Amino acid sequence: MVRGKLHEASLISDTTDRNIKVTNEKNKCRFCDSALEQTFVDLGMSPLANSYLKAEQLQQMEPFYPLHAYICESCYLVQLPIFESPDKIFGDYAYFSSYSESWLKHAQTYTNLMIERFGFNSDSKVIEIASNDGYLLQYFKERGIPVLGIEPAKNVAKAAEDAGIPTMIKFFSTQTAMELASEGIYADLLIGNNVLAHVPDINDFVRGMRIILKPNGVITMEFPHLMPLINENQFDTIYHEHFSYFSFITVEKIFANHGLTIFDINEIPTHGGSLRIYARHSEDTSKQVGQRVTDLKNREKAVGFTRIDYYLSFSEKVKETKRRILAFLIEAKRDGKSIVGYGAPAKGNTLLNYCGIRSDFIDYTVDRSPHKQGLYLPGTHIPIYHPDKIKETKPDYLVILPWNLKEEIMDQMSYIRDWGGKFVVFIPEVKVYE
Repeated sequence: MVRGKLHEASLISDTTDRNIKVTNEKNKCRFCDSALEQTFVDLGMSPLANSYLKAEQLQQMEPFYPLHAYICESCYLVQLPIFESPDKIFGDYAYFSSYSESWLKHAQTYTNLMIERFGFNSDSKVIEIASNDGYLLQYFKERGIPVLGIEPAKNVAKAAEDAGIPTMIKFFSTQTAMELASEGIYADLLIGNNVLAHVPDINDFVRGMRIILKPNGVITMEFPHLMPLINENQFDTIYHEHFSYFSFITVEKIFANHGLTIFDINEIPTHGGSLRIYARHSEDTSKQVGQRVTDLKNREKAVGFTRIDYYLSFSEKVKETKRRILAFLIEAKRDGKSIVGYGAPAKGNTLLNYCGIRSDFIDYTVDRSPHKQGLYLPGTHIPIYHPDKIKETKPDYLVILPWNLKEEIMDQMSYIRDWGGKFVVFIPEVKVYE
């Protein structure tokens, strides 16, 4: 456990984190403060993507919020306005990373890569921001490397603590970083996997990372890359938990603004196409900026990431994708086919709500996580069952909502072919797998 006043801080989220001002009176860029006037895509009204419902809540009023993404004409940051505080969204979280076998494998591979490349050992300190249930830090701990997780969701952090991963239950911020620094806690490796998009105050967050990074330390951040989001019509990755959507050009500006230099990049397949960036203190000249950084910047510029018209063309592609999804479902139901879903991911809830898909099209969905079973999807109220339900009903089509895990899921559920069942994915386009 974290000792002293940090242990006390781990018992509750900091009140200043809970009371982050939520206002949309001035629609300004969260990085450069420019006015946001250009629409990237408007996905209508949608509930919070991870606010799963209990049966007794189905007859109660359910809050919906505008899911309208804007593009900043100054820094090209794609972003959503804030409609709910992070404490409301992440206070009790339904996503546990350890239930995805492919994600665990990704975490273990990452651990081995970091140790091999940078030589981390028992004298090092690895800190992960948004450490979830300890899915990643467990592998560093197995190698004898001291770790610390920082996780705002109490229920998820408890799972990490139960697994022996010391965890602060807090939102990471400049204030959190200063508290850590006052205890002499600094990172040789500072990790943030799929958290950068979740940050409402991006400047405060990156400033905090600089504070707790050792002079020769390394930051790695993984986040979905805006390039495949646009190219592959991945509009369903837009939801209220994801405040920002990053190109490399924009994220480099943000880090540089806070004295951090990105010196390397890996383009990785997770979440439909992500970036892993490697950053250091700008004063740390021991790590030279690599060719991959220059190459990716040039590719993004060539595609159009520094032209506003490139972003404005996305909206119509999304509308056409919606029309094709509904056309498939309507035809299948008219032919008397039964359709169920696999998974209850946040991205699926964006897609289902935007397209207006309820139990009139999809009878139910299933999920391996016991934390979601017995609940209902937000907005659409589609029930969530254990995967064994599929063997009982033998559906004609199984729609894979977490399409980024389709190979893993098709392998797990291959038995549906025994009765002629077929797999379906909707992103980047409707495709049926027999």
